[in-house]
Amino acid sequence: MTKYMYFILCLFSVTGSFAQRGTIKGKVTTDVGDALSFTTISIVNKGVATRTGNNGTYLLQNLAPGSYTIIFSAVGYQKQQLIAEVKSGGVIVLNVSMTKTESRLSEVIVTGVSRATEVRRNPVPVAVMTKKDMDRNVNNNIIDAIIKGVPGVSAVTTGPNVSKPFIRGLGYNRVLTLYDGIRQEGQQWGDEHGIEIDQYGIARAEVVKGPASLSYGSDALAGVINMIPYLPAFDNNSLKGDYTVDYHTNNRLIGSSLGLAYKLNDWRFTARSTGKIAQNYTNSIDGRVYGTAYNELNLSAMARVDKSWGYSQLAATLFNNKQEIPDGSRDSLTRRFTRQVFDAGDDIKARPIVPDNELGTYRLNPLYQHIQHYRLYSSNQFKIGEGSINLLVGAQQSVRREYNHPTQPQQAGLHVVLNTLNYDVKYNLPELAGIETSVGVNGMYQTNRSKNATDFPIPDYDLFDIGAFLFAKKTLGKLDISGGIRLDNRSIKWNNFFVANNPQNGFQQHVTGADTIGTYLQFPAFNKRYQGFSGNLGLTYNVSERLLLKANIARGYRAPNITEIGSNGLDPGAHIVYLGNRKFKPEFNVQQDLGLISYLKDADISADLFNNNIYNYIYQARLNDAKGQPVVIVPGNSTYQYQQSKARLYGAELSVNLHPEKLKWFCWNNSLAYVKGLNKNQELIDRVGDDAKYLPFVPPLHGRSEFRINFQKTSKKLQKPYLKLEADIYAAQNEFYALDNTETATPGYTLWNIGCGSGFRHTNGKTLFDVFLQVDNVLDKAYQSNLNRLKYFEYYQASPNGKSGIYNIGRNISIKMIVPL
Repeated sequence: MTKYMYFILCLFSVTGSFAQRGTIKGKVTTDVGDALSFTTISIVNKGVATRTGNNGTYLLQNLAPGSYTIIFSAVGYQKQQLIAEVKSGGVIVLNVSMTKTESRLSEVIVTGVSRATEVRRNPVPVAVMTKKDMDRNVNNNIIDAIIKGVPGVSAVTTGPNVSKPFIRGLGYNRVLTLYDGIRQEGQQWGDEHGIEIDQYGIARAEVVKGPASLSYGSDALAGVINMIPYLPAFDNNSLKGDYTVDYHTNNRLIGSSLGLAYKLNDWRFTARSTGKIAQNYTNSIDGRVYGTAYNELNLSAMARVDKSWGYSQLAATLFNNKQEIPDGSRDSLTRRFTRQVFDAGDDIKARPIVPDNELGTYRLNPLYQHIQHYRLYSSNQFKIGEGSINLLVGAQQSVRREYNHPTQPQQAGLHVVLNTLNYDVKYNLPELAGIETSVGVNGMYQTNRSKNATDFPIPDYDLFDIGAFLFAKKTLGKLDISGGIRLDNRSIKWNNFFVANNPQNGFQQHVTGADTIGTYLQFPAFNKRYQGFSGNLGLTYNVSERLLLKANIARGYRAPNITEIGSNGLDPGAHIVYLGNRKFKPEFNVQQDLGLISYLKDADISADLFNNNIYNYIYQARLNDAKGQPVVIVPGNSTYQYQQSKARLYGAELSVNLHPEKLKWFCWNNSLAYVKGLNKNQELIDRVGDDAKYLPFVPPLHGRSEFRINFQKTSKKLQKPYLKLEADIYAAQNEFYALDNTETATPGYTLWNIGCGSGFRHTNGKTLFDVFLQVDNVLDKAYQSNLNRLKYFEYYQASPNGKSGIYNIGRNISIKMIVPL
């Protein structure tokens, strides 16, 4: 009996001790009232912590009575510290509103990392461009906007509508473009079409500089550009949105975009529609440049549900672009543009001059390309205890037609359909001993098929990619360490591809079936597997809260793309016959980065040094015969053959942004980017000399300076008005790949731009609209970028005005207005 009494007394004692303990609970929200998930709530010196769920709530239980210091911290938000007095058996409710930090070091990135990470914690050079930044830089396309805001990023252009991104002198399939985290697959090897993304529908761009193959596999050798869609403000049971209208004087571009958003409890829905039309652009040397008009339509929609178990999102996009095909043919005396009117017997010197009424119209000429891109994808996260699983599945279709036959305008010269299935599975393990670890598998299955066309630059192929990776990071005091490894495997194959004359139209056609008599085997069968190992190790040392030192070493991998190994024909839009090489090996690179970032009271300073050694580097060069004369396989078109050798690129980027605390109206942003590309093919250099010393398409030294006044004292009707003056400075590029006249020297130039903008409010404080006005190339400078492909669109050895090729766009006045709905 005594034993039972003792047990009952102990039970009551334990129960009473828990009854005396208290609880702290609450909800964490942003400064605009949205629930903030993944906020860490920790008690100082107690080793007790928890995180908020998707609904922003948290719970700390079984706390002994007493006073506690509680820290609330979330990536991208200012830390908050509160004191709570816990009483016996009491429940304290602490609701906290978190304010976004203004420090760029605390900006959150999701690209090239395993989980959302502050910039300060990531040793790899990453730049972030927000919607506000892009709105202040009115542009013809999304890549041009990024170039203005991110040092080290450039673009190969074919008129205002076509910009292919380059990072530190590397582009095409070495720069991986993402849309909302999913690979953008759309014949990236082509020069004459841009990125199939709605420029008005992007809220943020994250640029990773350097090998990012660890997270994404092949094609991220130079870096990654992730474009994250814009979501209008959400208000439960209310329809919100925005309307954008944009006009440019140079090519008379008219753009408009309508975005809508609706929230119903845990569900969010968005939709956007965008349209653009533009005429031929103009400059002071060429006048209106025939063949550069275009029009575009974009549609997108998204549905997402957030629950305690995680979230699930389904989204779709449609891109439809028609872009004229310039060829640069002109009258030899007047330098006025001429147009092709015959297929057989076409004489460039006898082509008729384009009438003025056809130079200034929105109606496209018969020779144009039609690019369509469809995307359907699902992004999901499932919480499993303290860990989570991310699942991304997407399907894409790219349809590319090029109409280059003036006598048969409905007959496509090129018609290819690229289908891609993307998959990405990642498991974020619970923290163990302070180590965050993620493992994953991702890749794609891809098919390319030629349809009813007359030219076949690449074969019909099947491709399968799969790669597995491990990524980990840990903080040791002031030191952040991260790194990982990855193994990739790519299989690519195609069957014999026969072509023959088509008696119905006089051109060629793809022949299928067993009967191959009278045909030509353009692409013999091919089947090969490529494998690659990649990895990186990086360190970030937090000297102080506002000063960081970074170091990173990475090995990247890229399998040869289809045109590098398989091309053997004319690309009509590029006016180039490409010749590939089946024996090419995969590219590998080893890049070292050293960086310093400082976010001071009066200035932001960042400096990056990089050295990039590439093995089996693939590049294209014009093909000449034994007498040094250009090889012409298709009349009126150049012939390029792919080469492979070692290469090295090295350089630096520096940014100094001044914003004195005592002069809040003053802002002076400056950047400098330099890259040097060396061809390490010593055998070729010994044979031909310095003409082959440098790599093709490497940008020159580029400096940018922006002086901005942010008016502080404004009326009740103006919201954050600003005025800015910019200088865009490009040095001469005399270090170029000169062999076989692949490139020529490019003089330096400076472009001056001015801009202003403001929000306009109602007397009740509600924003009515935002307006952005900008004048680019104020002095109407005639210039040619060394990355402008139109520079080489020339048919004559000399011209009456001494100017060769086509020049870049002249003065452009643009105005954009955004109306919240």
